Amino acid sequence: MFTRVRSEGARASVPSADGIIKAWEWLNTTILAFRGCFSRAATFRWFVVVLVGFIVWTEHAGVTSFIRELWINPRYYDAMLHFFRSNAWNIVQMRDCWIQIVVRTRLLFLEGDMPILVGDGMKQSKEAKKMPCVKKMHQESENSSKPSYIYGHMFGAIGVLVGNAKKKFCVPLSMTIQDGDKHISQWLNCDAEKESHVVRLIREACGIASGFRHSILLLDRYFLSVPALKAWEEEEQRVGQPLVSIITKAKSSAIAYLDPIRKSGRGRPQQKGEKVKLRDLFSTCADQFKQISVTMYGKEEIVSYLCKDLLWGDKLYRKLRFILVCYEETQSILVSTNLTFSPEQIIRLYSYRFKIECCFREWKQIIFGFVYHFWSSAVPKLNRYAKSGTDPLEHVDDKKDRQRILSAHRAIHGFVMISCIAMGLLQICALRFSDVIYASPLRWLRTRTNQIPSEATTADFLRKSIFRMFYLKPDLDIIRLIRIVQLDIEDSCDSLAA
Repeated sequence: MFTRVRSEGARASVPSADGIIKAWEWLNTTILAFRGCFSRAATFRWFVVVLVGFIVWTEHAGVTSFIRELWINPRYYDAMLHFFRSNAWNIVQMRDCWIQIVVRTRLLFLEGDMPILVGDGMKQSKEAKKMPCVKKMHQESENSSKPSYIYGHMFGAIGVLVGNAKKKFCVPLSMTIQDGDKHISQWLNCDAEKESHVVRLIREACGIASGFRHSILLLDRYFLSVPALKAWEEEEQRVGQPLVSIITKAKSSAIAYLDPIRKSGRGRPQQKGEKVKLRDLFSTCADQFKQISVTMYGKEEIVSYLCKDLLWGDKLYRKLRFILVCYEETQSILVSTNLTFSPEQIIRLYSYRFKIECCFREWKQIIFGFVYHFWSSAVPKLNRYAKSGTDPLEHVDDKKDRQRILSAHRAIHGFVMISCIAMGLLQICALRFSDVIYASPLRWLRTRTNQIPSEATTADFLRKSIFRMFYLKPDLDIIRLIRIVQLDIEDSCDSLAA
């Protein structure tokens, strides 16, 4: 499969055409699995064009970049815009299909037999004054001493860990707007209008977990709330079986309770015992801390911990496992809803949560998943001086205007969902075809930091090999579908082959 060449005194592996073809054949088979999500062949064709465009584009000018990168005939620009607003495909059905594809890859990183889900929120600045769901949000940054405010969209994202001991990726499974869409939810008769972003993300994660099996859900600190735990309990009661075990982090000011003292006699039984300030345990119970060696962020680290099972939550009083951790002069309080997890297991699992931050970075810088420009003239102009809490969609009563706004809202979700799929395909391709990608002379690396290539390296490999497929494998379905809407490139392909 590989031929050896000598260059600059070092040996390098150059992949044969067979290796590149196998990578694109796998990509072709995977993309064709989405055909059942589309009621029309033309709609599926545009899905293929957009998905491949996300994988190979190098700029971020929205739909215009798809036209440029794949040599699409400019007269199809309006048709591509219409695709995102089309009713011939369903985002939920596409998400469920994507989940099944990820499961079938057999690349899930498991803890025992449990998949590991990761959830988080992400704010994206948007200055458009006619874009639905844009709202004023507080933006915190460690790089700035003063908090700032931005206008944009608040997304909730759920991903799943794939890979092995050498490399782990967080594959995005779902990303939806979860704030600022109160009136849109009312128009759609959706219960989400009354729920916060935290609760909606918990419900979203439980819905995704039902497509796997009992899973572990890693969350950031602000997801530890009474409404979130109540929503989690409601989802498990509705399904009638455990869905996820949540591992998150508590605030330093968190308060828990000891078990109540059972007393005989009349009266209402106590729901909680003595109050415990978790932060104080670092000093009062310092002699009870134990030291262990834990694999964190790819390295063996020595940490000190104290494990306590306590009741938590005002009027909820659910028993949770609290792990007080001392690591490199920092103190953290980790929390698990599963009381059977060991302290070492909880500490190690929570360290995987950072993988979704890496996913966000690559998703923004490689896939450009937030460069959508969908808007509607039916959206009232955004007033930056309006009182906090006001929604410009509140006074939209015309049925046709609402349909136009819903169409723009749907286009945004469709754009982001397809970009999530493109991101996941890059990650899975990197795991399956690492030898072929690294053997390519098209992207030389002086020093490899990992045996598995990054998303950027994989995207560059596919970007520089796609036009070879127009000559080597013109019968591939995705190549054939792209060529239908392309300019006449026969002469260009012949010159590339030469």
